[in-house]
Amino acid sequence: MIRSFLRQLSPIVISKPEFAAGTTLAKAYLSSLTHVRTMSLDDAKKCAAYKAVDEFVKDNTVIGIGSGSTVVYAVHRIAERVKSEGLKLVCIPTSFQARQLIIEHGLTLGDLECNPRLDCAIDGADEVDAKMVLIKGGGGCLLQEKIVASCAERLIVIADYTKDSSKLGQQYRKGIPIEVVPMAYVPIKTKVEKQFAGSLKLRMAVAKAGPVVTDNGNFILDWHFDDNKEYDWDAINREIMMIPGVVDTGLFVGMATKAYFGQPDGSVTERKA
Repeated sequence: MIRSFLRQLSPIVISKPEFAAGTTLAKAYLSSLTHVRTMSLDDAKKCAAYKAVDEFVKDNTVIGIGSGSTVVYAVHRIAERVKSEGLKLVCIPTSFQARQLIIEHGLTLGDLECNPRLDCAIDGADEVDAKMVLIKGGGGCLLQEKIVASCAERLIVIADYTKDSSKLGQQYRKGIPIEVVPMAYVPIKTKVEKQFAGSLKLRMAVAKAGPVVTDNGNFILDWHFDDNKEYDWDAINREIMMIPGVVDTGLFVGMATKAYFGQPDGSVTERKA
């Protein structure tokens, strides 16, 4: 919207003498156009998060709080609205990170034992395809994210434009996470590679020796599939889930209600299921 306005303004602006090439005003004007085109990813995430929160968070509701960098902005906006509007909310976390965000912002912390039904869950995604199939779990919280999402009437996805793809694997190259029981990771790796091709790698920790351990005490295998092929993700997800030792996958099929993608120019595009 801002970029469109500036384009309409351009013929008017450049016709004025004070905007002649090389003048201070001309340089400032060109700088403003460049700024619009180069909005940071963090700003794009913030735009998507704020719009989703403003549209879906209502008074006297139970909200699932997802994990990841974009959700930080959503929690900040929720806290702003609670303070300014006096909203009464209960927030259900999907991870240790989400729990800490809820506490730090002074929001009401809840759990699924007392709140098994949620009005909506707001979460990020590593990639969203044209059919609203998601890859989640880049941060290792896929199991709890999926449990909370399954309890919500609506799963609202917030992300920047780099997460928007026509098909999975188009932009996200780190594979589909599969959370597994530690003792079974080698048999599961062998079975998935044999049945679906591609390669699976045990996700290794960065600040510790050995593999990543999830909040649930499990390992994560990242499946690097052939992104040139077409897949029935619902069928594949079901088949992988049937392998003994698989706890869950980062494929979220038929779960998302709506997705918001923050764009480089500050606008937000939307996609419905």
